Order: sequence, then C-alpha cells, then structure tokens
Amino acid sequence: MQTWADRFPDLYAPGHWPWGELDVQFGTEQPPDELISNAHVVGRTDGGIVVCANDLGWRFLPGGTREPDETVDQLVERELLEEAGARVTGPLIWLGGHRADHRRPAPYRPHLPHPVSYWANYVVDVVVDAKPTNPPDGEQITEVLVLPPDEAIEYLDAREDNDGVMGNLVRLAQAMRLV
Repeated sequence: MQTWADRFPDLYAPGHWPWGELDVQFGTEQPPDELISNAHVVGRTDGGIVVCANDLGWRFLPGGTREPDETVDQLVERELLEEAGARVTGPLIWLGGHRADHRRPAPYRPHLPHPVSYWANYVVDVVVDAKPTNPPDGEQITEVLVLPPDEAIEYLDAREDNDGVMGNLVRLAQAMRLV
C-alpha cells in the first residue's frame, strides 16, 4: 500500500530552510500544542483556496508565527485576518507539519519552542470579507486570491520562493479529500 510519503516524496523529503537555519521533516502526526511555533492554512471558501502574495513577491498560504500566550486557533484567526482579510467559519482540520530542528543557539523569539518546533498546517473553512490588515510589523500583503485548487497549486508553484511546499500542501489536502 502506498503511503503519503510515497505519493508526495518532495514534501516528505528531509530539508533545510537556510533563512531560519532549520532542518525540517514533514509528517502527518500531530505534535503537542506547545511545540507549534507557526501555522499555515489551506483556507477553503466559495470558489476555492485562499492564496496570498507579499511585497517581496513571495506566494504562500496564509499563516505565520505564534505570539506569546496565543492558542493555535487564535494564531490561525489572526494570521488569516492579517494576511487575507478572512474569517474562520469552521474547525481546524490537521493536515500535517514540519518538525524543525533549530541550528541557532536561541529561539527566533523568546516565547517560541526551541530547539525543536513545528510548523503546523491545517485546512479550515473561511470567508474572505475584508482587506488584509497588514500590521506594520508583519508582511505587507499585495494580493489575495481565491482560486480553484489546481489553479492555487499552479499559482503557488510558479515561483521558487517556497521550495514547492505550499503547492504540495494543497495537493496533499486534495489527496486526503479535504478540498
């Protein structure tokens, strides 16, 4: 029987994210909540999947870094509002996450788990009914689109800015019949 890792070898391959000095490994086992430092979402809405671009030209699924004392639900709700002008309308559905082994001697922010953290990925129903809030200390979003899943994958894969991770997350969500 074929596993998810067999079907999505690029997503499951061990990797290194040099910008964060992180060695990463994707898996579908859900980690303890206290180890989740970041989350991205496959936001389902009428017409498809929510995707974003920022002023640096990066394309991505909405998400970001957890704030002090923030629950995962609060993290997802905040990041969707900041990056996509979207509201959560359903429960978070676990998709998978990257275990990140940090090479830096200290965490990116003092409240974040270290030396191991997880970049979690969820599927969630959303409504896009506002503009991104673009807080001054966050990414400056220049584009929010709702695209059918195959077009969202094409959009996310069109640039070499996320190593194919974001498109593969949508592919995995499709294969799991979550989108």
